[in-house]
Amino acid sequence: MNRSMINASNTMGQLQYQIDVIGDNLANVNTNGFKSRDVSFSDLLYQQFDNQPDQQKEQGRLTPYGIRQGSGAKLSQTYLQMNQGSFIQTNRALDAALQKEDQFFQVRVNQDGQQVTQYTRDGAFYISPNGTQSMLVDRDGNSVLDAAGNPIAFPQDATDVQITASGAVEVTTPAGKQSIDLGIVQVNKPQLLEAKGNNHFQLPNLGAMNVTMADVLTPLAPGANRNDILQTKALEQSNVDVSQQMTNLTMAQKAYQFNARAISMSDQMMGLVNTIRS
Repeated sequence: MNRSMINASNTMGQLQYQIDVIGDNLANVNTNGFKSRDVSFSDLLYQQFDNQPDQQKEQGRLTPYGIRQGSGAKLSQTYLQMNQGSFIQTNRALDAALQKEDQFFQVRVNQDGQQVTQYTRDGAFYISPNGTQSMLVDRDGNSVLDAAGNPIAFPQDATDVQITASGAVEVTTPAGKQSIDLGIVQVNKPQLLEAKGNNHFQLPNLGAMNVTMADVLTPLAPGANRNDILQTKALEQSNVDVSQQMTNLTMAQKAYQFNARAISMSDQMMGLVNTIRS
C-alpha cells in the first residue's frame, strides 16, 4: 500500500507538468508564430520479484516470470511541434510570414545586461526612432537583425518602408532607395531551441553538447534560395490545435484523478489494517 501511494504521487507530479504545458499552449492560441509543445512519458525503474523459482511449473506462460512492480511514470521530454500555422492577411507593410516551418527571424535582445541573439517566428515588425536613425524592431522593441547579424537601421527621413517576398527591407528616402536583407536562419535541429519567453527561442550551450553552430543553424544568404521566402502583409498564426489540446487536458486530468483516488484508497486500506486486532 505504501508503494502504491509512492507510485501515484510520483506520477501526479509529472502529470502536473503536462497540464502546465497544455495550459501554456492554450494561453498562446492567439500568439503570432507560436509553436505548441507536446510531451511524452516513460516508466520509472521497476523492481523484479522472482516468486516462482521453478520455471518448469509454468509451462506455456506468455508473460515474464515473477512480478514487476514499478515506481510510477515521469515526463521524459517536451518537444516543439514545428508544423506551419495558418496565415492571416493584414495588409500591413511591415508584417511578414515565413513560408517554411523550419525558418526563423533573428532579433537582438538585452538579457541580464548582455546583448544576445534570439529567434522568433513572429513577423510583426515596427519602426522605432533612435537618434538620427530609425530601427526595425519587434513588438517588444528588440532590434531586428540583418543577414550580417547587425540591427537594421535606416534614415529617419524615409518616406516608405516595405518588406519584400525575398526577405528584403526596401527603404525609400529623398536620396534614393536602399535594400537590407532580413536575417533569416534555417534551424536544422529545432528541438535544441530553448524557449526564453515572449515567443523567443535561444540556443543552449552548444560546446557542452559537442555540437557546432553550423550543425544547428544555416543562415539564408541573399540569392536565389530566398525567392518567395516570405508572404508579405500577412502573419502566421499559432499552430495550437485547441480541440487536441482540450482532449489532452481531459486525459491528463482523468489520469491525475485516478492517481489521487489510488492514494485515497491506499490510505483507507492502511486505516483498516491498523484497526485489526489480533
